[in-house]
Amino acid sequence: MSPRPYVLLSVATALDGYIDDSSSRRLLLSNGEDLERVDAVRASVDAIAVGANTIRTDNPRLLVQSDSRRRQRLDAGLGATPTKVTFSVTGDLDPAAHFFTTGDADKLVYTPTGRRARLIDTLGEVATVVDAGEPFSLTTVLADLAAREVRRVMVEGGGVMHTLFLGADVVDELHLVYAPFFVGDTSAPRFVRPTPLPQNSARRMTLAETRQIGDVVLLRYLPLGGENPSPP
Repeated sequence: MSPRPYVLLSVATALDGYIDDSSSRRLLLSNGEDLERVDAVRASVDAIAVGANTIRTDNPRLLVQSDSRRRQRLDAGLGATPTKVTFSVTGDLDPAAHFFTTGDADKLVYTPTGRRARLIDTLGEVATVVDAGEPFSLTTVLADLAAREVRRVMVEGGGVMHTLFLGADVVDELHLVYAPFFVGDTSAPRFVRPTPLPQNSARRMTLAETRQIGDVVLLRYLPLGGENPSPP
């Protein structure tokens, strides 16, 4: 068994690196054709991961939308939608959020040891709360996912999650979509937080694919190098 799942990090950003603006309405970065591509990627993985702040601010459902893709998963003996995964250091999660109330997929919440009892009380039966160590350990999380037979996980955001996975050097594949505009709002969230990262000028990533999708462009990078690795 692999010590960790294959990690695919997916993000859409404006040309200046912002993944949202500071308004109360969610900024639309992708187009319909690209959202269809993302749905296909979702259908290909075993788990989809987002941060707790993404659940609080965007209230995502994280479901496979295509009927045919859901049927294909069911025919393969899988759930219609991949397992949903989130990390919460504070324990501040609403059990009524769409993450917990939509779809029949398993919902996993990883939290530090000291927060687990509180989160179990808060979430009840809507999710499985898993001890991620004290302090919170991404290594522990990935090992637990592997033990649950999650071979391929798609990390969808937000900036804290992107920074965490890239900083830990565990991203096998990066799907970076650029929207053709600028945000220019210094109070808005960015793709990654300011921090030293191993993917820098001294260790450049491998560009595996460039694809125009309507008015956006997809860059597919392999942060760990290699030509085109076959995920498990």
